[in-house]
Amino acid sequence: MKEYRARLGLTQEKLAEIVGVRRETIIFLEKGKYNPSLKLAHNIARALEVGIEDIFILNDD
Repeated sequence: MKEYRARLGLTQEKLAEIVGVRRETIIFLEKGKYNPSLKLAHNIARALEVGIEDIFILNDD
């Protein structure tokens, strides 16, 4: 998630503002210490212009 955010030049604070959460939530998400609701995952993916699976689904391949 951090990489996608950086590509768009978004700070954690700005992304949090866009999706309607606190900056701490973005920090926890980026550290893998928080699982977002489907709605939040969708909002973050839209803000970062990628699919939900690109950010939140781990691929073991």
